[in-house]
Amino acid sequence: MNIGAVAKASGVSAKMIRHYEQIGLIGHSPRTEAGYRQYQERDLHTLKFIRSARDLGFSLEQIHQLLSLWYDEQRSSAEVKQLAESHLGDLDARIQALTTMRDALVRLSESCCGDDRPDCPILEGLAGHVPASSSPPQLSKQKAQGV
Repeated sequence: MNIGAVAKASGVSAKMIRHYEQIGLIGHSPRTEAGYRQYQERDLHTLKFIRSARDLGFSLEQIHQLLSLWYDEQRSSAEVKQLAESHLGDLDARIQALTTMRDALVRLSESCCGDDRPDCPILEGLAGHVPASSSPPQLSKQKAQGV
């Protein structure tokens, strides 16, 4: 299989296949007399594995570890689970950080009237004049009125 065919079958671009070969995630492929790379079924399976791991957000280093475990028939599934759970912890931290950013942006957006006036609480908040964590003025007035 040439690089175009394996790229199409695996969902990994030819550029990334070359990169993965260069960094050792996949073995160096044999070449034709004309210098074209030739890939085997095993390479295709490895590229699909890499693609699945990338889709789940694993880093290249983690994928290298996962591939080593995948190839090792004597592996302990505990090692694989530990790697997966470590990645889950990283994902949870990223989700929390994104949620915090989203909440701050929602507060800024809700504080802006979005009319023709030039004053904009969003820009003021981004400039540091209004803390992103403060309540929008409309909500503060409602709270003061007991609504």
